[in-house]
Amino acid sequence: MSPPMQLQEVLLAEPRGFCAGVDRAIEIVDRALDKFGAPIYVRHEIVHNTHVVNDLRARGAIFIEELSDVPPGATLIFSAHGVSKAVQDEAQARGFQVFDATCPLVSKVHVEVAKLHKEGYEFLMIGHKGHPEVEGTMGQLESGIHLVEDVADVARVQPAQTEKLAMVTQTTLSVDDAAEIAAAIQARFPKVRLPKQQDICYATQNRQDAVKFMSPQVDVVIVVGSPTSSNSNRLAELARKLGVDAHMVDHADELQAEWLDGKARVGLTAGASAPDVLVQAVITRLRAMGAVSLRTLDGVQEHTKFPLPKGLKADSLE
Repeated sequence: MSPPMQLQEVLLAEPRGFCAGVDRAIEIVDRALDKFGAPIYVRHEIVHNTHVVNDLRARGAIFIEELSDVPPGATLIFSAHGVSKAVQDEAQARGFQVFDATCPLVSKVHVEVAKLHKEGYEFLMIGHKGHPEVEGTMGQLESGIHLVEDVADVARVQPAQTEKLAMVTQTTLSVDDAAEIAAAIQARFPKVRLPKQQDICYATQNRQDAVKFMSPQVDVVIVVGSPTSSNSNRLAELARKLGVDAHMVDHADELQAEWLDGKARVGLTAGASAPDVLVQAVITRLRAMGAVSLRTLDGVQEHTKFPLPKGLKADSLE
């Protein structure tokens, strides 16, 4: 009988890890701390990653959910996921100095919703209930925006009218699942207006494509990402759908040896909110577990960069 396969090789998905929106959001908190000093208040986790949040907390960022927990005159930052109109209005009424770290690709959806609402549209939003991005987008309007989480919801939803109906999506969904739900919406509401460009962000699409490319080449997939990270969870789900074992780890210590039993090749990726330092720590641990080689797969090179808000650009630090 031949001996069981031993871990030999780690294949790195490309691209993986931080996206431009996450980079920008973290930099906003960093620069606010540099410019104004601690504490800086942040509504909700700036991005869904435990390591990033703990790092910023150590520097003096205070993460809150309720604006009533922020003292008068404080500096407040909205997280990358975006906030509702009610939260924006409350922050203004309380007189905080606000910097908005909402990802520009989420803001684009908010702008579209506001514009079409003025034209009399109602909306169907594909997304996950309770996710802060969904709450922020749905909270752009007082009514007339309906959440659909799956195909069954599409059959049940009852908009007030169907002549002017538009579809929007959370930016971090499974591309394939969203397409299936969108097809069901179009079948039931043939006149529905589709987004001008797909709402699912480029980074989510690219990371899912990279997992599709990597999965047939490996025996198990490890996704670096926090449990709260929507896009990280979608990467693990996608690998499993493609027939490969997949596990999510928040940090290297969570790697379990039994996941690698009889597995010669490990595929490694990271969600858009997971920093590279965590990926490197997982690689180090995989080497300690026997991996002898590391190879980065071909993939899309990302060059997107988003500008910082006024008052936090490099020249304003002087």
